[in-house]
Amino acid sequence: MTEMPDLLTRDQIRTRLPEIFPNGIPRRTYAISPAAAATIFVALYINAVEGGTEVLQPKPIYRMTEEQAALTSGKDREAFAKAMRGRGQAVGTTRWYQDNSRETIRDDVLRETLVPLGAVIADPNVTITANKPRYVLSSGFAALFDPSLEGEALAAAITAWRSSALSPGTLARIALTLQGATTGNDDVLITFPNGETRRMRPGPSANITKAIIEDFAPRFLAQPVVIATSDSAEKVTTLDEARAKAIGLNVKADQNLPDIILVDLGPADPLLVFVEVVATDGPVSERRMEALRQLVAEAGFPPAHVAFVTAYLDRSAAPFRSTIGTLAWGSYAWFMSEPEGLLELTKTRRTIG
Repeated sequence: MTEMPDLLTRDQIRTRLPEIFPNGIPRRTYAISPAAAATIFVALYINAVEGGTEVLQPKPIYRMTEEQAALTSGKDREAFAKAMRGRGQAVGTTRWYQDNSRETIRDDVLRETLVPLGAVIADPNVTITANKPRYVLSSGFAALFDPSLEGEALAAAITAWRSSALSPGTLARIALTLQGATTGNDDVLITFPNGETRRMRPGPSANITKAIIEDFAPRFLAQPVVIATSDSAEKVTTLDEARAKAIGLNVKADQNLPDIILVDLGPADPLLVFVEVVATDGPVSERRMEALRQLVAEAGFPPAHVAFVTAYLDRSAAPFRSTIGTLAWGSYAWFMSEPEGLLELTKTRRTIG
């Protein structure tokens, strides 16, 4: 009888997945989903591991039952693998998924998520739509689900696997996301483009604010100047009225200002940039954009020279996913974890390609 990998339960695998795939991982929602946990469990169950005896396809995942999963002897696992190669059935009737889940498992979990992340290896000689086995867990990834691996040893193994399997860009995105989520006790020191510094109460909003001023501003503006910043922890807005008036913007700190106001003095006509920082909620929605446009009009600044940005920690995290549907057309979204990109929401008709 072939030696099979030791098994965690499906629930134990799902608990471990967020440790392996932290915020910043592309398609993290799918990587840590119940379907991903089921896929990994079944792959280990039948030994569809690099160098193992089986190759995986969606069928044994959506045909797995609670009763079958409880049978963990080598004999039972080999019998299930053999049944799935033919027309056999799993033991029991309490199915994990129905047959119409095949495409979700194949496309969303395997092909689009676990394969690009290096967790699963696909046989290039088998076409994507062929009803044939083509997937195995990479040996390094499979080793992360050894039941004896816990605590510091598990953390070290996860770090080593990420370093070997993930791209430098993904590793950088994870690092920036973890940095942005840090909420230590020390104030966040922010350095303005002119060299001035300011401290903010610690928290995710302060981290994103720091990234906007120190990274976004010099990256996307030719000659950035900070006009106003808001400390959400203290509910205080710091406004440089002298700088605001110098560019023709007449506003007061007690008005409903955005979290950050930047101005780019590089263009012939200064560009005003309103930034909302979203650690949980509060994007530039249609209603918020209209209110800010009204504020600009009342302050006497040309409305044609205003841009609106919503700043997030990461596009795979919950705040962006929960607010993307409310972002205003004509605004931008920027992500601390992917600082080189800028998402534009435009209705302008243009050719794709």
